[in-house]
Amino acid sequence: MFMGEFRHTIDEKGRLIIPAKFREDLGEKFVITRGMDGCLFGYPQNEWDKLEQKLQKLPLTKKDARAFVRFFYSAATECEFDKQGRISVPKPLREHAALDKKCVVVGVSNRFEIWAQTRWDDFSTEAEGNFDEIAENMIDFGL
Repeated sequence: MFMGEFRHTIDEKGRLIIPAKFREDLGEKFVITRGMDGCLFGYPQNEWDKLEQKLQKLPLTKKDARAFVRFFYSAATECEFDKQGRISVPKPLREHAALDKKCVVVGVSNRFEIWAQTRWDDFSTEAEGNFDEIAENMIDFGL
């Protein structure tokens, strides 16, 4: 399980340290891709495989399903760590998430997210201000 918030920097070559706590759960190879809200999603291989099975069941006749699958898969890349525990984030993914120097790596249950620090700070501030309302709406999901 991924949880916590970790602040790191990404270098000019797109290399980013992934927290040691996360590296243990990710294994040798894992997948990162475009996420929602302007961040990147990272999945251990077993979670990626589960997600892939669900995505393959989406109806090709639905335009939104086709668009989502294309968007999600087209930027997906398999990653592995270098000796310093870093990954190399491809340029299209760095551009999608506006990654430039200061980044935040966030654990979110079965995946982790990579955010530009400014985007994360904005998101976090907004979510904190609306947390009670957000929590009330979670009852619709059985929480």
